[in-house]
Amino acid sequence: MTKSNDGIERFNSGRVLPATVPFPEGTAFGGLVFLSGQLGNQPGTLTLVPGGLREEALQTLRNIETALQAQGLGVEHLLRCTVMLADMAEWGEFNEVYRAFFGDRPLPARSALGCNGLALGARVEIECIAARVR
Repeated sequence: MTKSNDGIERFNSGRVLPATVPFPEGTAFGGLVFLSGQLGNQPGTLTLVPGGLREEALQTLRNIETALQAQGLGVEHLLRCTVMLADMAEWGEFNEVYRAFFGDRPLPARSALGCNGLALGARVEIECIAARVR
């Protein structure tokens, strides 16, 4: 983690993406943590998990959880997520995975939108904002 003079922290745990990628896993300022968009890649690689949307969506959520854990947080600290889908026709299928992943845990505020092309040819990308609770 690097912290600049203006109080902005940039971090990459190396647990989700290789440390060599040209962007941070996230940034933090004050009590807010902004995660970069996460994909359903196999941890530490730029290779998407096989199996289609369900498997990618679950791995994406696991990668979010891993990135949060590296900052001492959990999914219960999520305030808001933006879901980007390569095909909005898969929104219902995504929601099934999303509900199962969170179970009884509180859901963050959320938006979803369709995109024309995601990194690595992914079916889903999710970016989130979390709060550090003191």
